[in-house]
Amino acid sequence: MERRRLLSRIFEPHPASPGVSRYTNAVLRTQDNKEVKFYDDLIRGRQVMVQFMYAECKGACSQTTQRMKRIYGELKHRMGKDLFFYSITIKPEEDTPAAMKHYAEMNKVDLPGWYFLTGDPEELQTIRFRLFGMAHPGFDLDDAMHAGMLRVINDNRNSWGMAQAFASDKHILKRIMWHDPQKSYAERVIDNRNLQVAIMKDVKKYGYRRDV
Repeated sequence: MERRRLLSRIFEPHPASPGVSRYTNAVLRTQDNKEVKFYDDLIRGRQVMVQFMYAECKGACSQTTQRMKRIYGELKHRMGKDLFFYSITIKPEEDTPAAMKHYAEMNKVDLPGWYFLTGDPEELQTIRFRLFGMAHPGFDLDDAMHAGMLRVINDNRNSWGMAQAFASDKHILKRIMWHDPQKSYAERVIDNRNLQVAIMKDVKKYGYRRDV
């Protein structure tokens, strides 16, 4: 029920969003075997972080999933509301919805706002190339390169970013923050006031501003 409610919520895209022409509207399936359209149901008007992985991966995928799990914990008050995580398989022939469900449960990440997705191999490859393409065959055709980066998108702002999957939690959180929904003037005034207090505290203690 909760996932159906979240997937049916209306999110507004930016007027300049490339929409389906860039993201595709491939029909995928979640770990709960729910059919979803990639742009209309998952990207349109949303802020998301996208990972490519596969369930039987014994190396980088598990490490990246655990990193995302920690990030989820930091942002759990937003997850499923204005922020979503998508883990998309690169091996859909093996990763059925049931296999993705098992992976999510085993890693304790079957959580609101985090979807594990599978679908048609060609459709998934198209999505991967369009979101992570580096215009270099040596990288783009190498499945081993799939887990090194995380794509951050806010379709409501029409903004894109990238985070290194094996960088610090602080690095990833900052990359997500750069694409957060725009705040009101009053909210920015409060944020700037709080930042200035933190800066002055550092100056008093260290004689200079540290990285806040």
